[in-house]
Amino acid sequence: MSQFFMNEKADLVNEAIEGVLRSSPFDNLAQLDAGQDIRIVARRDWDKRRVAIISGGGAGHEPAHVGFVGKGMLTAAVCGDVFASPSVDAVLSAIINVTGDAGCLLIVKNYTGDRLNFGLAAEKARKLGYRVELVTVRDDVSLPDNPQPRGVAGTALVHKIAGYAAEQGKSLQEVTGIALEAINHVASIGVAFSSCNIPGESTPDRVKPGTCELGMGIHGEPGVETLPVKRSRELVSLMVDKLLCTTGTAQPVALLVNNLGGFSMLEMSLLTREVLCSPLAKATELLVGPATVVSALDMKGFSLSAITLTEAFREALLAPVEVAGWPAVVVPKQPGVVTSGRRITPHPSTPSENGTVKAVLATVCETLRDAEHELNALDARVGDGDTGSTFAAGAGRVAAALAKGMLPLDKPDDLMIVVGEHLASAMGGSSGVLMSIMFHACGQKLAAGSTLGESLVYGLGRMQFYGGADIGDRTMVDALAPALALYREGAPLSAVADAAQAGAESTCVMTKARAGRSSYLSRDNLDGVKDPGAYAVEKVFAALANKYA
Repeated sequence: MSQFFMNEKADLVNEAIEGVLRSSPFDNLAQLDAGQDIRIVARRDWDKRRVAIISGGGAGHEPAHVGFVGKGMLTAAVCGDVFASPSVDAVLSAIINVTGDAGCLLIVKNYTGDRLNFGLAAEKARKLGYRVELVTVRDDVSLPDNPQPRGVAGTALVHKIAGYAAEQGKSLQEVTGIALEAINHVASIGVAFSSCNIPGESTPDRVKPGTCELGMGIHGEPGVETLPVKRSRELVSLMVDKLLCTTGTAQPVALLVNNLGGFSMLEMSLLTREVLCSPLAKATELLVGPATVVSALDMKGFSLSAITLTEAFREALLAPVEVAGWPAVVVPKQPGVVTSGRRITPHPSTPSENGTVKAVLATVCETLRDAEHELNALDARVGDGDTGSTFAAGAGRVAAALAKGMLPLDKPDDLMIVVGEHLASAMGGSSGVLMSIMFHACGQKLAAGSTLGESLVYGLGRMQFYGGADIGDRTMVDALAPALALYREGAPLSAVADAAQAGAESTCVMTKARAGRSSYLSRDNLDGVKDPGAYAVEKVFAALANKYA
């Protein structure tokens, strides 16, 4: 059974529609009470002297189609169950309730159920005396030779253009002609990194780990080609090439960057950047999104839709609307950069050499970098799985500075502060800041004449002051504190390493963390698992003892 937020499956679509109506920023929508199992959302401010624009289809593509109902786009949307076309009676009810003498245009995505149900409803409406036209969107270009291309996210662009034409009072013949012209000039292609979870069903993911599927349909239909997961730039380049085969670069286009449901905003922003750095950027005059416009439930993927611009299309796409689901349309721009008037200056130091210090630093860095995956795996059990990467990033930055001869190796106080600055820059989250506090404080204490052991213990104390962790709180402090205490007293490295190991081992039986991400976990999650930060300390001291004891 898939995990899906809902009450009863049978009520899912009705309750979701109610949620949309309750939260719409415009007071212009209502659900039409036309009978049992009929779901129609229509404009309350509709003027029947204008051509009505009706679309719809299965639920699961939100914000399509209800999110496009309102001034400037759809007059009504007819909703079926998840991925199921609405019934003929539902479509016919929409037609006879919102259509006046000007007639109506049905905009249908090219799927058999939608074509048949909307088509039969159109025929029945004509028999009743209504003027009805129907157009079918076929914008998927993933299979160039397919005689029946699917209708996908480009449908929203057709909604916008046809809706604007209707809002201007154009005739049914004119609105239909404009919609057909838009359909003939729009092309879309998508890629999925996972299929989608159907509410209440067990839906195994056909997309294997490490692969993606080019051209997967918006109902999870098989794609055209299975590809290894590529770098973002390579994948976008492949998709752009296929789009350009249809649109070319001779004329300007409007580009829709569409989230199929499961992409994070971070990924969508990167995607937008890659597309606007691709050959398609030269032709892209208008950008729609990035946004979720036509989704496929929670499918992790995205699609690109391009429509060749005419003056009429440009005017239509830029026109304001009163709908919840249509994103902003912008002119792409170059990222602005403002020169900083004041910059933080690094700690002043002069690079110097010291063979012993260099060897010790190299050992520490190598140990932490080699332990990256082991520490990440351990952290995945009690945290967010990035401890190894965090420490490896800091070690990598210091190792690079060491290799370039940039560190003041023969000046311990300066060295500690410079290393602290590198760690603060390279290590994400709180770990880098805490380690930087420790090294900065240690450097200041060294500059005041204290020994290295005294200075390290002082630095640890400042780290604890700001970080709030103490011995027994299940953090790296449990390994650092006893090890540094022994080091301050002049104990041999082997004894220091044993103390670090014992401290790290003690975290295995601590069933409640009082600091760090582990503090949010239960006893069952923590029992028997060594704290990753303490284990990193253990490994460092073990490596030093092995080489220098």
